[in-house]
Amino acid sequence: MANIKSQIKRNRQNELQRQRNKSERSELKTKVKNFLTTAEAGDAAASQEAYRDAARAYDKAASKGIVHKNKAANVKSRLAKKLSS
Repeated sequence: MANIKSQIKRNRQNELQRQRNKSERSELKTKVKNFLTTAEAGDAAASQEAYRDAARAYDKAASKGIVHKNKAANVKSRLAKKLSS
């Protein structure tokens, strides 16, 4: 346990940020899952919309530093490949 006042505050901030990031990553997985289910169903318009939603969410997460930009690019590429097929 930290004794220094600034470190105690930093630990509090780190915990809040960790929970916020966890929630954000969970939401990303949900958006990808929504895209994959609409793509499997064969609904072109809905899957296009779901892809746009997921790609936008990954771009935002990468810009905030929640996921690495290369991971975001890899996921978007995989989803785009699935969308085109």
